[in-house]
Amino acid sequence: MSDKTETRRKLLMAALKRFAQKGYAATSVRDIITAARVSRPVLYYYFKSKADLYRALVTWAAEERLRLMREAASRATTLPGQLKELCATVFEFVQANRELMRLAFATALAAPGEVPREADCFEKGWQSFEFLRELLEKGRKSGELDSHYDSRELAMGFAGLMHMHVLLYLVRPEIMRLDRSTAETIVNLFLSGAASKPAGKSLKVKSKGNHQQPGLKLKPEFNQ
Repeated sequence: MSDKTETRRKLLMAALKRFAQKGYAATSVRDIITAARVSRPVLYYYFKSKADLYRALVTWAAEERLRLMREAASRATTLPGQLKELCATVFEFVQANRELMRLAFATALAAPGEVPREADCFEKGWQSFEFLRELLEKGRKSGELDSHYDSRELAMGFAGLMHMHVLLYLVRPEIMRLDRSTAETIVNLFLSGAASKPAGKSLKVKSKGNHQQPGLKLKPEFNQ
C-alpha cells in the first residue's frame, strides 16, 4: 500500500470513528485530523471538505456491498444457492463493517439537513436492490418463482427479510446472529413460505452436517 493510499485510509477510518461516536454535525475537522494524526492541509489534499469525507464513506459502503453481492451470486448456479451466498455475504460484510453500516442506514433515514446533501447515495444503494431484482426476475422467468408476483415485489420481500435481521444486529448485536445458518433460514422462508405444505413440496436449501435452528439468538429475558 502506497503512502498516499495509507494516508487516505487513515483519514477515512478516523472520520468513520468520529462520525459513529458523535454524529456528523458534532464532528469537527479538527476531531478528524487529530484522530488521524495529520495536518489540516493534508486532509484537504485528499478531501474537499468534511462532507466529502462523509460522502466517500457511504459511497464506498454501497459500492463494496454491490460488488460482493455480484461476486457471491456468481459462486452458485441455482437460485436458492445464489440467494444463500448473497445473503451470507451481506451478513459477513455487515459484521466486518458494523459502524460503517450504521452510518449508511442513518444516512438513508436522516431528516433533511441532518447529513450533508453530498452524502445522498440513494441511487448507488438502489443498484444493490436492482441487482437482487434482476436475479429474481431470472428465477421468475425460469419458473422457479411464482409468476403472480412481479420481480420488484419479490425483491422487496427478500430484502425485507434480510434487512430486518441486519437492522436488529446493528441495534442489538448481542441478540442477533448473522451467519450462514441464518441466511439459509431466510432463503428457505422466502422460497417455501411459512404456510404448511404437503410432504415433498418444500424448496428448502439443505446444508451439510449438523443443523442448528438459526435466526434470533435471544438471551433468556427475551425468550419469555
